[in-house]
Amino acid sequence: MQELSRKNQYFTDSVIRRMTRISLGCGAINLAQGFPDYDPPKAMLDRLAEVSYEGPHQYPITMGAPNFRQALADKCGRFMGRKLDPDTEIVATIGSTEAMVDTIFALTNPGDKIIMFSPYFENYKAQAIMADCEPIFVPLTPPEFKFDPNVLEDAFKQGAKMILICNPSNPSGKVFTEEELKLIADLCIRYDVYAVMDEVYEHIIYEGHKHTYMNRLPGMWERTVSCSSLSKTYSVTGWRLGYAIAPKHLMDRIKQYHDFNTVGCPSPLMEAAVVGLNFPDSYYEEFGAHYAHMKQLFTGGLKDIGIKFTDPEGAYFVLADISEFRKKGQSDVEFCEQLAEKVGVGCVPGSSFFKEDVNDIVRLHFAKKDETLLAALDRLSSIREKMK
Repeated sequence: MQELSRKNQYFTDSVIRRMTRISLGCGAINLAQGFPDYDPPKAMLDRLAEVSYEGPHQYPITMGAPNFRQALADKCGRFMGRKLDPDTEIVATIGSTEAMVDTIFALTNPGDKIIMFSPYFENYKAQAIMADCEPIFVPLTPPEFKFDPNVLEDAFKQGAKMILICNPSNPSGKVFTEEELKLIADLCIRYDVYAVMDEVYEHIIYEGHKHTYMNRLPGMWERTVSCSSLSKTYSVTGWRLGYAIAPKHLMDRIKQYHDFNTVGCPSPLMEAAVVGLNFPDSYYEEFGAHYAHMKQLFTGGLKDIGIKFTDPEGAYFVLADISEFRKKGQSDVEFCEQLAEKVGVGCVPGSSFFKEDVNDIVRLHFAKKDETLLAALDRLSSIREKMK
């Protein structure tokens, strides 16, 4: 038999999604994979019910249904502070994951280097490797997850083609300040580097912090691709509706890869999603307040139990310190498997997010109903007894 691809020796299956399967198998509360257990907005569900009979049910225009792209242009343009052209600057994708993949393939060639911060969302490294690119990691130092500007510039000096930034960050919950983004923008311009922004948590920001769009900074619209999705903002992770926003000269290339990669997004779901994209600003204010409540409930419970964690500035994850509970010689992967089996709570080993050697950190998420979070906290209260 012919040799198979050698690329996959450099990454594994998704550890996050593997932990979902383990959680399901042992009846653990899944705080590993970040999806809510409550319904999307009723207006979107009502429209979906209508669309199930009315249609559309056939292939959409490859780049996304015109009314869906127009709604995206209106909503995103309002928050980004610029008028977006739905025909030349937006493409609808199968989640932000596809938007990132299309963008990496469109902007790089084999052998190019991509800067990413560590900790990073696990998909990024695999996506870079699949595109035959080399990741360059720049550490974010806990607990505030600051980066050293000199170390970052050293990464740029290595001839990077692109920097990939999740803001707010998964898994750390870091929200990059405007000053930090300006520093990064200056480096992008000086070294002629593209900025690819993963902004799926753009509306989950906690008090004292503010989300800044990279493409709003001087000189950055021309070299920035903003990738996002409806998954988190409207609690529809299973709808797999994402998008990329970029200037025409970049979008023309991204669209090519999208066209042959997935053909198009689900027609009925795009139609139903237009309702959500047309929500007033009050929706996002209430949405943010809801997450602030869940954060307070969950992190307050962790404090009561005595589990140390880093306080997120945005998104809905906490990185918890398990050094007190992990047995000598036990890997963080083994710890998470046993936590699911013995305590009944699923989480993700930190080693899947860090370039550095990490064994004492796990990621948990709190995008759940109050009763789910309270049940998870009740189970975690027995962690010292059951993880001996």
